[in-house]
Amino acid sequence: MWRAGATGLGLAVFQTGYFAAVRSTGLAVATVVTLGAGPVLVALGARLTLGERLGRAGTVAVAGALAGLGVLTLGGGGSAVHPLGVLYGLASAAGGSAMTLLTRRWGRDGETDAAATSVGVFAVTSALLLPFALAEGLVPHTAEPGLLLWLLAYLAAVPTALAYALYFEGAAAVRSATVSVIMLLEPVSAAVLAVVLLGEHLTAPTLVGTFLMLGSVTGLAVAETRAVRRGEPVPV
Repeated sequence: MWRAGATGLGLAVFQTGYFAAVRSTGLAVATVVTLGAGPVLVALGARLTLGERLGRAGTVAVAGALAGLGVLTLGGGGSAVHPLGVLYGLASAAGGSAMTLLTRRWGRDGETDAAATSVGVFAVTSALLLPFALAEGLVPHTAEPGLLLWLLAYLAAVPTALAYALYFEGAAAVRSATVSVIMLLEPVSAAVLAVVLLGEHLTAPTLVGTFLMLGSVTGLAVAETRAVRRGEPVPV
């Protein structure tokens, strides 16, 4: 139970800190600070608590992913940076990093059940966020309540319950640094969906950032696969 509590606290901090950063300093800066600081914090935490080190390939991959994320989110123009928003973003990154490291530690010993972990974590997170939800209002106002209910059901089932179950399963199986870099693909997925579903056009910075991030993830995955084939332990 305490494991679900610790991971659920990390998820609650990650979610609330990120949206507080968006409100305070804008989407671009909040995304760069939160998702950009995540791999760095995970790498440091994994080195100190799990005995994992990045190695040359991992260092290059993290650097490339951070560069790609910066180009992807800041390439369209300048954004105002507010110190309080940066602090919120760093707090969010710390919560997400703690969640990744805890899942990795328990997963190395075969002690992580993705389904059970997801249920427990979301129960704790919901309890922690309920006071904020009560303050903001639990009942949304809309002219199409039926459509809203369908959208809420989809958000709860697919990008939340299913996505985090897959996340916990993956975080227990691969290195913490690999998980953190793969999570940086979230902005890339958003760009692809915007083009396919909304008819938006990809700009040159978006393309450059996308290729940098995809290349970094591919390089990190290849390096880890080679290490496993050579018989090296995964936390190298």
